[in-house]
Amino acid sequence: MPRLSEFYGIVVYMYWKDHQPPHFHAMYGEDEVLVRIDDATVLVGSLPRTAARLVKEWAELSRPELLNNWERAQASTPLVQIEPLR
Repeated sequence: MPRLSEFYGIVVYMYWKDHQPPHFHAMYGEDEVLVRIDDATVLVGSLPRTAARLVKEWAELSRPELLNNWERAQASTPLVQIEPLR
């Protein structure tokens, strides 16, 4: 599972050839969520409130890069790191 970014203790991953809809995984401590790329809604899981807000903000800012990486992951090509939230 390639790591796309890391910020404020949150680690963002994307699996190769993962199921639809396009999404990414965000982990904070023992908590994990699957987040839709198109609207940054949580599909599964939960994070503490502040971590969830940071993930949503990062996803909205990084949407083009996330979509590009989704296409790359579906084609089993190397993924590109995405700038962390600062």
